[in-house]
Amino acid sequence: MMTAISNGRIVTPDTVLEGHAVLVDGARIAAIVAERDVPGAVDRVDAEGGWVMPGFIDIHADYIERMAAPRPNVLLDMGLALREAERELLIHGITTMFHSIAFFTYSEFGRGPMREPENARRFISLVEAAHRQCHLIRHRFHARFEIDSLDRVDELEGYLRSGVVHLVSFMDHTPGQGQYRDLEIYRSTLKAWHGMDDKDVDQAIRASRERQKMTLEHIRAVCVLARACRVAVASHDDDTLEKLALVRGMGTTISEFPTRLEVAREARRCGMHVVAGAPNVLLGGSHSGNLSAAEAVRERSVNVLCSDYYPAALLHAVFSLADQEAAPLPELVKLVTLNAAEAVMMDGEIGSLAPGKKADLIVVQKLKNGFPVLTNAMVDGQRVLGVSYREGAA
Repeated sequence: MMTAISNGRIVTPDTVLEGHAVLVDGARIAAIVAERDVPGAVDRVDAEGGWVMPGFIDIHADYIERMAAPRPNVLLDMGLALREAERELLIHGITTMFHSIAFFTYSEFGRGPMREPENARRFISLVEAAHRQCHLIRHRFHARFEIDSLDRVDELEGYLRSGVVHLVSFMDHTPGQGQYRDLEIYRSTLKAWHGMDDKDVDQAIRASRERQKMTLEHIRAVCVLARACRVAVASHDDDTLEKLALVRGMGTTISEFPTRLEVAREARRCGMHVVAGAPNVLLGGSHSGNLSAAEAVRERSVNVLCSDYYPAALLHAVFSLADQEAAPLPELVKLVTLNAAEAVMMDGEIGSLAPGKKADLIVVQKLKNGFPVLTNAMVDGQRVLGVSYREGAA
């Protein structure tokens, strides 16, 4: 039977429709019609005045690492972690998740168990198998590749050729540039994580700077392979206009976490998708002293938000920015839906409420204190979540 999501405020890419309903037929959106035109023989879902919007698409999040390895020397069953993670992601409105695993050979901050090659391989297999089993949301794999991981290049290329990577980003965490352009922030971070003294930190900086890295020609070759496999490529922590021009020349179309506003501004001017972390919005700025996501959203220099490490941040960042009147609500919702879908070439299927697209949608209501919450969700036209909040009961 066709389903009608009615009595809600429907958020399209351009406006908010009231007095309308979304008709879902099978896995897809059939139409958006006036309430008076809803057919009689439908299964109705009452949105109770909430916002009806597309499910969120999170293209960068390492939350799965915390679910599978909640402590440094603990690795739980990864299948269990994936199942429990998708339940949590769904309650935050995320219906498509790009699980992001970092490919590191070296890291001064330590390398968690999920980043070991064998465990990464096992997790990728779980992501691929998820859709052949009972599941709640769409799972995708984002390979985050540190460019000094020379012994893992063949591994990445193999994954690309086999079609199990859906987004690849190149990272360089060498201190003195990128995220750690400010060496004092790098020093204080290392000391906080590992209790290092100044001598240990100096040694770590030297070791990182002296490591051999992929050549530009090698990075370009992997970018060509990714594009041939219809996989989007991102550059991470762009900090200068010169670096931005370099990575654009290699075929990257996404700039993740640019560290300066002028870099984000130029990336958007050139037509790149620019990603910032939603936690940055909630914190009022970057924890590394870099770009303010809220400021960049206000001036349209960031067009995608990701949860990074905190899934709840997407929903709350959108409504926090709406409360601040940073932009109209439809534009803010696109930060976590249509724009994200476009960045990873999925906008033909998901990302907006439009006839013919997959029926991935959520209903968001605000509690009396203004707190936004999810009450309903559909993925592929199947209702996968229904939540009722109690009031006046102990």
